[in-house]
Formats: sequence, C-alpha cells, structure tokens
Amino acid sequence: MRISPRTTKSVKTIIRKGISLSAVAIAGSLGLAVMASPTMAEEEKTVKVGFVTFLSGGAAGPFGVPARNAAELMIQSINAGAVPAPYNSAGFAGAKIDPIFVDENSKQKVADYQKLVQKDEVDMIVGYISSGSCKAIAPAAEEAKKLTILFDCGTPQIFEEIVTDPKYTFRTGGHATMDNVAAARYLEASGVKSDSIAGINQNYAWGQDSWRDFSASMKVIEEGTEIATEQFPKIYSGQYGSEISALLTKKPDVVHSSFWGGDMEAFILQGAARGIFDRSKVVLTTGETAMHRLGAQMPDGTIIGARGPHGDLAPDSELNDWFRKAYFDRFGTLPTYPSYKMAQAILGMKAAADKAGSADQEAVIGALKGLEWEGPSGMVSMALSNGHQAIQDTAYGTYKYDKDSGKAMLVDIKRFNATCVNPPAGVTSIEWIEGGFQGANCN
Repeated sequence: MRISPRTTKSVKTIIRKGISLSAVAIAGSLGLAVMASPTMAEEEKTVKVGFVTFLSGGAAGPFGVPARNAAELMIQSINAGAVPAPYNSAGFAGAKIDPIFVDENSKQKVADYQKLVQKDEVDMIVGYISSGSCKAIAPAAEEAKKLTILFDCGTPQIFEEIVTDPKYTFRTGGHATMDNVAAARYLEASGVKSDSIAGINQNYAWGQDSWRDFSASMKVIEEGTEIATEQFPKIYSGQYGSEISALLTKKPDVVHSSFWGGDMEAFILQGAARGIFDRSKVVLTTGETAMHRLGAQMPDGTIIGARGPHGDLAPDSELNDWFRKAYFDRFGTLPTYPSYKMAQAILGMKAAADKAGSADQEAVIGALKGLEWEGPSGMVSMALSNGHQAIQDTAYGTYKYDKDSGKAMLVDIKRFNATCVNPPAGVTSIEWIEGGFQGANCN
C-alpha cells in the first residue's frame, strides 16, 4: 500500500506529539465500544470527603482513633456495597467516597478547615470531637458554604447560640442536654440518694453546659437537691488532686463528670485511689469509652453513659451486629461510642445522597434536612434546629467487672425515649429544663 506525502506528514505530526500509531489504531478500533459504554467520568465518579478527628494527643487513643477506624471501615464497606440493607448499594448515590484525614489536634483548626475547602477542594466535611472545635468551625462552615457534618461534639450552643439559622452545618448526634437529662432521670429511676450533688467538669463549653443541664435537671427532678461543690479544672490538666480533695471534703451523694478522653481516665484512676467512688455515686456521662480500656480499674457501681445508645448500650439489630463484628474483625477490639457516632454520620450522609439520587452538596443538604435513618445505635431523627440537629433515644447503665471472665459489662440498663430527654423544636435546652421538661414523653 502506497502512503501519500500528506499521510506521511500527518503521521509525523502525531509521533511528534507523543502519540504512537498503535495507540491511534487501538483507539479507533474501540471507538464504537467506548460510545456504547458509560463515560470514563461516570465510571470514576467520586465524592471527596474530609474527615477531621484527633489523630494525636491525649484524645486520640480513646476518641480520635476509634472514630477514624470506623470511618475507614464504613468507607471501604460502602464503596463495596457491603453494608446490610438498606445501605447495600455502592457509594453515595453511586459515587465512591474518596477520603482525606486531618488531625483535630491542631492550634489552627479554622485554617485546616479552610485548606480542606479551598486547596483540597473537598465536597463535604465530617468531623470534630471537641466542643471548642465545633464552636469555631460552625461559623466557618456557614461562611465557606460547605456542607459540614459535626459527628460528635456536644455543646448545645452550636445551634442555640452560635449558628441559629444553619444551612450548611449539621450535627448527626444528640447534644449534651440529652446526656445530662438522661443521667438525672437514671438516678431517679434507680432510687439513688441525691440530696447533695457535686460536679467536676472541664472548664470550657462542653463541661460548663453539661454541668448546667445536669444540675438544673436534678433540681427539677429531685426537689431540694443542693449543690455541694462545682469544680472546673482546665481541660487536659491531667492532675486533679485539689479537686478530689474538695469532693471528699464536701461528701456529696452524687458526683457528676462529663470528663472525656485522657482526662476522664486520669480522674477515674486518681479518684478511685482516694475513695471518691466508694463515698459517692459517680456518674460519668462519657464513661463508655473507658470501661473496656480500664477493665478492673474502673470501680464497680459507676454509672456509665455513652453520649447516646452506643457501644454496650446499643440496641440489638442486624446493622449493629454487622458493625460490631466487622469492626472487631478488622481492628481486634469492639467499637466504642466515637466509632458508633462516626458510622452514624456516614450512614446519614449515604441515606441523604441515596434519597436525593446525587452526592452533590445541594442535593445532600436538601435530603439530610429533617431526615430519619437507622444507624447501628437505632433510629436517628434530624428533629431540631430546623432539621439540622439530631435527636435519638438514649440509655445509661451501671458498671460491673466480671473477674471470672475478665469482662467489663453494664447492668441495670435503662432506656429513655428521644422525646423524654431532648427539648422540643423551638425551645432552648435550659429553658426546657427550667420550665419543668414541658412536653416530654417518657412513656
């Protein structure tokens, strides 16, 4: 076959541009097949998600790493379509999750957030354990107009005071009011003597709000309850000698603490050594994360919460059974409540994207607002803050260590309806508590 000068010139041009003749021939032969199949963009459709949690520092071991582990498990399982129904379709509305993990243990949290939005160009962000982090991030999210899911942090200030008309910010777990109203109701239901109460809580939004809601709830539930002492040490201080001395001196019937992470574990060890848990009934609203880590070092009789019906307080379900087994098989330990709350957030996003038929930001926002979905901890309802704040049932139990089996467990578990321990829409937490829990349904 004779090749014309024009053809020769064209071939040389192609070669000069770095395209081989064989590639041209292959492309030509596959032309019809490519036209008949989905486009490459469709085949590789992804949704880029930033995940922010403590990856270093004192909060990493008990909180941040379990949350990251759950994220990794859920991302892999969702991308493979391996989660039980109704989550057994792959991806977020078919888009595979492409994660970026960022350490919350940073002094420039807002700058880190802005980097995720502006440089990394994520489609959405899931994260934040500390209430201090969330107080800074919620306004930044609204300003950046970026869908942001707060999966854990608990202060009710986020939507009651800081961002009162949210569009881009959601929280897929209950806030601290639920934890502390339920703690007070558990004491009442268990017949615990509560004439005098004391608190030891970290001196920032989470600790202050937790003690406010618990002490106010106790005054309503147990008329005549007196506050023996209020201790507010600095977060991450780690040493509580003077605060423990004050608690021992005042001899309260009940000691309440919303300590979390390393602070909580330090208080348990130091307080147990000095007899706090023997002299007073101690309520740890976040204690579930420490019960398996500390084992026999956790005093029997301690009242334990998990910031919702998570971990050992989670209800029986196929989804919970799958999650616990999959997590244990992968990481060699059972998931605690930070893991549950991360899984809950990711499944809420998937439920919203699947409902909308799209992982685009506006579609997910529209579907997530007011959404109800099932997580490993049961049903979640975005019922407050114009559909941006979740409520759910919750539970408390009493700690017991079985020396024969070497297992930590919870006994005397009591469950509370979401509408029993959460304020109704349009009412702030403290107004609802001080008003006598008007509209609460505890049946």
